[in-house]
Amino acid sequence: MIFHHMCFSSLEVHTSWYHTWLQLLWLLVAGLTPASRAQQGTQPQSIKIEGDITLGGLFPVHSRGPAGVPCGDVKREKGIHRLEAMLYALDQINSDPDLLPNITLGARILDTCSRDTYALEQSLTFVQALIQKDNSDVRCSNGEPPIIPKPERVVGVIGASGSSVSIMVANVLRLFAIPQISYASTAPELSDNSRYEFFSRVVPPDSYQAQAMVDIVKAMGWNYVSTLASEGNYGESGVDAFLQISREAGGLCIAQSIRIPREPRPGEFEKIIKRLMETSNARGVIIFANEDDIKRVLQAAKTANLTGHFLFVGSDSWGAKNSPIQDQEEVAEGAVTILPKRASIDGFDQYFTTRSLENNRRNIWFAEFWEDDFKCKLTRPGIKYEPDRRKCTGEERISQHSQYEQEGKVQFVIDAVYAMAHALHSMHIDLCPGSMGVCERMDPVEGRMLLQYIRSVNFNGSAGTGVMFNENGDAPGRYDIFQYQMSNVSNPGYKNIGQWTNHLRLNSEEMQWSGGDRRIPDSVCSFPCESGERKKMVKGVPCCWHCELCDGYQYLLDEFSCDMCPYNMRPLKNRTGCRPTPIIKLEWSSPWAIIPVFLAILGILATSGVIVTFIRFNDTPIVRASGRELSYVLLTGIFLIYLITFLMIAEPSTGVCAIRRLLLGLGMCISYSAMLTKTNRIYRIFEQGKKSVTPPKFISPTSQLIITFILISVQVLGVFIWFGVIPPHTIIDYEEQKPPNPEFARGVLKCDMSDLSLISCLSYSIVLMITCTVYAIKSRGVPETFNEAKPIGFTMYTTCIIWLAFVPIFFGTAQSTEKMFIQTTTLTVSMSLSATVSLGMLYIPKVYVIIFHPEQNVQKRKRSFKAVVQAATVSTHLSQKSNDKQNGESRIEPDRSQ
Repeated sequence: MIFHHMCFSSLEVHTSWYHTWLQLLWLLVAGLTPASRAQQGTQPQSIKIEGDITLGGLFPVHSRGPAGVPCGDVKREKGIHRLEAMLYALDQINSDPDLLPNITLGARILDTCSRDTYALEQSLTFVQALIQKDNSDVRCSNGEPPIIPKPERVVGVIGASGSSVSIMVANVLRLFAIPQISYASTAPELSDNSRYEFFSRVVPPDSYQAQAMVDIVKAMGWNYVSTLASEGNYGESGVDAFLQISREAGGLCIAQSIRIPREPRPGEFEKIIKRLMETSNARGVIIFANEDDIKRVLQAAKTANLTGHFLFVGSDSWGAKNSPIQDQEEVAEGAVTILPKRASIDGFDQYFTTRSLENNRRNIWFAEFWEDDFKCKLTRPGIKYEPDRRKCTGEERISQHSQYEQEGKVQFVIDAVYAMAHALHSMHIDLCPGSMGVCERMDPVEGRMLLQYIRSVNFNGSAGTGVMFNENGDAPGRYDIFQYQMSNVSNPGYKNIGQWTNHLRLNSEEMQWSGGDRRIPDSVCSFPCESGERKKMVKGVPCCWHCELCDGYQYLLDEFSCDMCPYNMRPLKNRTGCRPTPIIKLEWSSPWAIIPVFLAILGILATSGVIVTFIRFNDTPIVRASGRELSYVLLTGIFLIYLITFLMIAEPSTGVCAIRRLLLGLGMCISYSAMLTKTNRIYRIFEQGKKSVTPPKFISPTSQLIITFILISVQVLGVFIWFGVIPPHTIIDYEEQKPPNPEFARGVLKCDMSDLSLISCLSYSIVLMITCTVYAIKSRGVPETFNEAKPIGFTMYTTCIIWLAFVPIFFGTAQSTEKMFIQTTTLTVSMSLSATVSLGMLYIPKVYVIIFHPEQNVQKRKRSFKAVVQAATVSTHLSQKSNDKQNGESRIEPDRSQ
């Protein structure tokens, strides 16, 4: 209340240097006050209760008024309920014989109108008694000194409610060492003891609340949320505390941090919802806002048809109140809210529900509350009667004729008053031992000393919980956690789902979300990666990432990186590690082996049959005429060619690999060496016969064998050199069958023979084959009655075709995943076919004659080399004349003994 006196002239106010700035503020407020009062039409009002010691009280009895008007409508719960709680506490203390005996507590209670600047103006009432005034120059019109009522001395203040109001008031009360205990202000900055050393509170600061909210968010598995804050100390400080704690704790990212303006423009809340939807994965919204802002956010979400999308976590300004969610229940469903742990005070319910216009005249705002609560109108002088509203009878009763639910901060208002009373009681015991009433040492009460007693109190409050303060004047953090649930249409409401007292106890089984779903919804930037996927982090946002599959032969090394499996391993199906690659070889039961083995068996049987037949009929003319010595060599080579098929399919070992090297080219080398020797002999004989009657050298059987074995020895020598340079051994080739899909990867057990070394092994035999073919071509004009030149020629032609087909097949499958199988089958089949061609064209006809036409197996007359010369001459002459008769009438055998 502003300083008044009964007559006014020039007034000078003298203060100490400590109060200089307040003098200026006082004069400014005194000059502005008449204007503000003129707007209201009446002077500011207050409740005054006489007592030995006076406490101040600050309550938001009215809401913030429109532009130019300090105060708006009466606030029933946050205003009247809390104010009445202080009056109730004073009554209880004054009637308690054990607490401040013979000392009556009085009060000066003011309305802050929910506005910090207005509250500052009102709070100057509390410091009037502390300002030294010189009234010597003040005189009334009759010359008498003015009668100035001495203002009561306020020793401590209960309040205020809003953090911004408490901050403004605390700056003034601090200068005059007046302790202050708030029942609802939770801004973290009020914990700064260097700036607000006389401020205490029976509610925990928002830093505790923010910690509790961080713990709730983490307990629900969320890591990506947005924040909403009403402009002002409460909202912004609360969000700042939440952001700081979440940064320190880690694992929580903020998608959007939006501030709601103090005076929002039209469409502001629709823009806020659009901004929140820019990060739609951040469904969790942490909201530190006043009731009006909460309601308009919910309304904007409903208008945007986003019911059920946002998952709100509300601070104690939301708490368990119905007013912020009125008509927006569907949008608020599932909202988790926090409220300092409280209990309904039964004594206050009994006290308040019995208040009436007759027994509560000390509350000057009670009549206004009465009209608003019962929706009626009282008749008062100067107030025009409104015919559309019913007239109040005065017989209405709270809770019987109106809805009543105890406001959530009533307990804390009572505890704040009792904390001040217990501090004064302890102070009285120490300063006034044995004295009844206030002694001289407590008149006046020294504020700094009283602050020490306040910080030392420890008692059980109105709800049975301990009331105490830490060194910063903060109460312990104790919160109840609620969730707004609509279990059925007829009974929606807040359900207690947990508590927080320095650590979280959350009963997640009791939680329920939109549509009755009991699974906790997700509010994450990125969902966990699937098995075998690594996280590729989004720069600057540690909770956001893209999932990338470890592809190919990679496995998940850690959460953020993939690595290649060792060369002999492949990744597990879930790519969390590596496993050995299966080892395979060409199995006997494989289709790739069955055909070559079948051909080889037939070839071996046929070759064996020819050899047996030749041995059995060794001295018959056909066997002798075929050149028995070279024929057995040639048949041995054919047998070895068939035999190599079994070595190529057998399980690789050092011994098998050694025999493979030796026999792979040896069979072909033996066969083609023998055929080359034969064709060379025939060619030399008939070429020599054209020139002279002298036979060529080295045409005897012994010479032919020596030449053949010399040619074979080259192959054998090359193989043994190969043995010395690279000893035979087995390897497991992991690259041969390594397709893009690692599930089909196989290690191939095989001999250490590359494609190049294999071809090199066969190259000598191929050279022999080509040379033999050349001689066969040159000997094509020799009469068939004289030799085997033409059958050998046909054999070579066919063999060349087989091997020309082999080369593209062999090398064309080098990139195939079944390379080893295809190449082994191709090689063995080609070798078997070439051996079969040699066997079929050179020996099967002879065996056929020996077995089925023995009458043709007779001695043909021998011809000397002279006869051969004559035959060669006739052959040349006939070929030049292209005679119709290509073959001779008689069979002339050259004498092989020459």
